[in-house]
Amino acid sequence: MNLDTQFKIKNNPLYIKYLRENSYWYKMLNREPNNFKIFEEEVKLNYKLRPSDRISQALDYIEMIETIMSTLK
Repeated sequence: MNLDTQFKIKNNPLYIKYLRENSYWYKMLNREPNNFKIFEEEVKLNYKLRPSDRISQALDYIEMIETIMSTLK
């Protein structure tokens, strides 16, 4: 694994956590550092960090608040 990839991983706690949970990525990143973009996308997909996931989560919160407000009436 090249130094640039190592620094990117060390600076992001989610990357470290994901690597510990899915250790096969160590081998993949060691053999082919260009797979880092794929690794990033998989982390975002797994931890729901994509913009579409955030919008969906915000809509869920709004729906929950609407339900609580309608129950209180």
